[in-house]
Formats: sequence, C-alpha cells, structure tokens
Amino acid sequence: MNNVTKTEKKGLPKEVEGVLFIIGASVIFGGIANVMSVSHMLNTIMSTAHDLLMNTVFYIMGITVLAGALGKILIEFGVIRLFEILLRPLMKPLFNLPGVAALGGLLTFFSDNPAIISLASDKNFSRYFKKYQLISLTNFGTAFGMGLVVISFMAGKGYTKAAFIGLCGAILGAVISTRIMQGRIKGLLIEEDTDLKDERKKIVFDESGLPPKLEKSKGSVFTRFLNSMLDGGKQGVDLGLAIIPGVLIITTAVMMLTFGPKDPTIGYQGLPYEGVAFLPWVGAKLEWLFKPLFGFTHAELIAFPMTSLGAVGAALGLIGKFQAQGIITGNEIAVFTAIGMCWSGFLSTHTAMLDALGYRELTSKALVSHAIGGFFAGVFAHYLYYFFA
Repeated sequence: MNNVTKTEKKGLPKEVEGVLFIIGASVIFGGIANVMSVSHMLNTIMSTAHDLLMNTVFYIMGITVLAGALGKILIEFGVIRLFEILLRPLMKPLFNLPGVAALGGLLTFFSDNPAIISLASDKNFSRYFKKYQLISLTNFGTAFGMGLVVISFMAGKGYTKAAFIGLCGAILGAVISTRIMQGRIKGLLIEEDTDLKDERKKIVFDESGLPPKLEKSKGSVFTRFLNSMLDGGKQGVDLGLAIIPGVLIITTAVMMLTFGPKDPTIGYQGLPYEGVAFLPWVGAKLEWLFKPLFGFTHAELIAFPMTSLGAVGAALGLIGKFQAQGIITGNEIAVFTAIGMCWSGFLSTHTAMLDALGYRELTSKALVSHAIGGFFAGVFAHYLYYFFA
C-alpha cells in the first residue's frame, strides 16, 4: 500500500441514496415538464436523441474511422516515430517529462485518452520516468485525446485555421495541467521511493537507451498498408460506437438546458432541440467573465465546454446547432477546439486511468489540475485567434 492512500469514507446508505435520487430526479424532470409539459418533454428527448444519432453520431463515426485508419498507417510506416524524434527535445522544457513522452502524446492525439495507459504500463516505456512524472502522464495524455478527430471535425465545418489555433491552446493547457499535477504530487511520493514493495513500481530513473519500439507488421508494403488501414478503421468504429451513449445522453440533456421553443410565438411542440434555456440564463449572469476570457458573445455557447467535461464527442454534437443559429465564428471554434481537446471527457477517464496505474486516490488532484489547464487553454486560444486570425 502506498503512502498517499487515504482512509476511505463510508458513503450514504443505499436507502438514503435512493430517496435523494428520487427527489433530485423529480425536481429536475418535474421542473422541465412544468415548463414544457410531460408529452412535449418526452417527445423532445426522443426526437433529439434520434436526430443526434442520424445526423451527428454517424458523421463523427465517419471521421473516427478515417482518423483511425490514418493514425494506424502513420504508426506502421514510421511517421509517428519521426514526429516523436522531432518533438522529443520539447518534452523536458515544456512538460518536465522525458523525451519518450512525446510518443504518448502522439498516440492519444491519433486515438483517445486510454492509449496512454497501455504505454505507462509498459516497463520499456515507464522506466524513463520518475514516479510523479509517470502519474502526470494521465494529465498529459488526456490533453491530446481525440485531437485528430476534433480538429478534423472542425476543419470539416470550414474552420481549419481556427482549429489549429485551438490546437496551440490545447498544448498550453497540457503544459499547465501537467506541471500543476507534478507540483501537487511530487512531495507525496518521495517517501515511497525508499520502499518499493511492488515490482510494478520499480522504475529506473535514467534516460539512457532506446525508447520503446512500435512493432512493424510482416509482409509486403502493400499488405502492411492495407492491413494497417483496415485495422485502424476498425479501431475507429469502436471509438465511434463508444461515443454514442455520451452524444445521445449528455448532448440531449445539454440541448434541453440550452435552447428554448423553436417558435416562441407558438410555444413548445415536442420538436428536436427544444428546451428550457437554463444554461443561457446562467451564461447571461456570467457574461462579464466569459466575454473577456473566451470572447463568447452568446450565452448558449457555454454549453460546449460544460459538455466537454463529460465527453468531447457529445460536445461536437452542439456545433451543428450553433452553426444553424449563426452564433459561432472562428474565435469560438478555436476556443472550442482548445477546451474540447484538453478536457476531452476527463471526468469520465481520469479515474479509470489513475486506477489502472494504481493511484486512484490522486484522482481529485488530477481533475483540479486539468480543469485549470483546460480553462487557460480556452483563454489562450481566444487571444491567439484575436491577434493572429
């Protein structure tokens, strides 16, 4: 047992949790139904989920399949290794990580956050890291998760330049998040270095030798190209399927809290994307904060960063609606890309990632550090777009 483990607190009895859940659900759904009516609320929920599935999920899945194929091809033919070599000198000054960490950032960028777990669990990779650096990989890797999908999606909507500005913002967010996390946990792990009872935690603290190699398939160039393309496409399908619950559940909920009736003169009709406009009300109260920091000119836009906390795929589902309303510009896309990449569902992945590394008790520190990093990623992207776009 490591020395950062805290005494677990007992939760509420199941009966109490059940009562609180019923009360909370009744207040939320009862409040929405009171505004929309029960029939309109149910029709809107189902029709919104159906429209998101048909017009958003399959579009994103198409991107994930193509991105997965591209990423696998780049790995197979050594392009990722070349990128890693070029980026390796930046790792220490920017992130205080060994040069091989560039491989982790690239793999998560071309796939998703969990790619960092398999690397961190590989002794050929982890031996280059001190313990606090290895744990901070959860913050480093999460900042680039689904990066290629997010940038491809934004570029497909006609905002290529803004998307790459957002990438710059995400890089800064990654630096801030990783550095804060390292600073918060470094002191907690010093004593543990003198008592390594777990073989998995034996790490060599030098950076000599060669970095872990990405395996090359056997066969001719054409066979390797075809197999890597199809294998990457299959991984893209898995990723596309994995985002369906987030898009349908989270985005539907956010949509209903973001938009009002489609035609205010008629009232609610049970149509897709109708709702009670709660988030714009909150955004209007915080306009004094969001406008100078992110450049948001419409209160509804706060829905994107809030949704990114749970799933960036779900957040991407909001873009089409924002475009249809004409309330986003290149600035918003840059901010969305930075925040979307940096946060990319970290509320749902950080716990699993740290649990896999054996440090679940540090989850709260990782979440706070990453929340700060994502916030500043959006701010930086806004001002970068303002000065250079």
